[in-house]
Amino acid sequence: MFQPFNSFNGHFHMNQSNQDNKQARKNIVQNRKQLVLWIGALVVGAILGVPGWNWLDTLMTFIATVYTRLFQFLAVPTIVLAVITTLASIGDQKDTGRIFRNALTYTLLTTFAAATTGLVMFLLIRPGNLPAQMANVGQAAIPNTLGGESYYEHILTTVPNNLVQPFLEANVLSLLIIAAAAGIALAKMRQGDRRTTVLNLLLGLQDLLFMLIKGLIWTLPLGIMAFAAQLSAQVSAGVAAASLGRYVAVILGGNILQFFVVLPLFLLARGINPIRHLSMMIPAVLMAFFTKSSAATLPVSMETAEKRAGLSPRVVRFVMPLCTTINMNGCAAFILVTSLFVMQNGGVHLSLPMMLLWLVIAVVAAVGNAGVPMGCYFLTLSLMTGQGVPVGIMGIILPIYTIIDMVETAENVWSDSCVAAMTDKDITRSEKE
Repeated sequence: MFQPFNSFNGHFHMNQSNQDNKQARKNIVQNRKQLVLWIGALVVGAILGVPGWNWLDTLMTFIATVYTRLFQFLAVPTIVLAVITTLASIGDQKDTGRIFRNALTYTLLTTFAAATTGLVMFLLIRPGNLPAQMANVGQAAIPNTLGGESYYEHILTTVPNNLVQPFLEANVLSLLIIAAAAGIALAKMRQGDRRTTVLNLLLGLQDLLFMLIKGLIWTLPLGIMAFAAQLSAQVSAGVAAASLGRYVAVILGGNILQFFVVLPLFLLARGINPIRHLSMMIPAVLMAFFTKSSAATLPVSMETAEKRAGLSPRVVRFVMPLCTTINMNGCAAFILVTSLFVMQNGGVHLSLPMMLLWLVIAVVAAVGNAGVPMGCYFLTLSLMTGQGVPVGIMGIILPIYTIIDMVETAENVWSDSCVAAMTDKDITRSEKE
């Protein structure tokens, strides 16, 4: 008597499974097409930048600037809304603290690993000292706007004293503090119409924001082409060609090892396929590479982590904004290696205990760094200013910092996604158990 029902039920589940498989295959095809389109735009842009035509370089610079400004425009509300809505939605749940603890633990582990990798590369390659006259020449190249405030003052500026200023300055850490406070307060509010109205308004604004991000990502191949042309023109003009040999090898070598070896090992240890995860996060990594700003890349990072990598929205919308502020793998390595290099040129004896101390300093400094272009450069210059060493070397580094900053930012965003993926894996596993 029950056979027809069982047959119908089995047929329903079979149809549902077939629909899921079709949707999965469709998503795979779309992801492959998008990846091919991005790579094609990258190649075309690199070719366009080679001739060095002024009108073309000007046009590509204009397009690249427009895209950077648009993503910076979206980054600020993305950070604020993501943190507020996530904390408000899960603030009363028991796994909120676990998500934060896991994200913080993985952030510190990966950041220490990045700094350690940089230190090992420094000890193996051993970059030599530069001529003293080069430091004097480099002194004139340091921008006047950098190094004007101490690291203490930099940290103090992250504590908000009004609601408007952090938004105007796009101070990521201040915004994170404000958003976290508002989100926790909203979570603790008494259940009722007022709380529901405020939360629905914020969620509606967030959905609107994601629609804008989706539309901007759809047009992004044009931006990638412009970014690639801009970089290609700089390399052709020799802006990025005057390297400092072994120092650059230490910085880039450490970043490459962290990107392709250390972080994948972290993922493998948690049972995550690093090749698949990286292939899903390619749009965000490429965007970070060209914008040189993990904060500006955050809208793409969150969209990619949720839609392509399939991570839980509640984890992504809390962990990714947090990591954008505190998870700076590439920055930690740059601060450590550059500080050691500058101090070495100043005649400072670099004992192993001293290098280990600066490893800790580099990690702490990187955690407090804002995810903006030249943030690591500014922090390193601030740290070196009071050490009595030839900071003019920072001016010599400046022409090649564009390339270093691009690689570091891509690594930072890749690391952010790894922390989110590992946290998501832990939370999902604990719920199943």
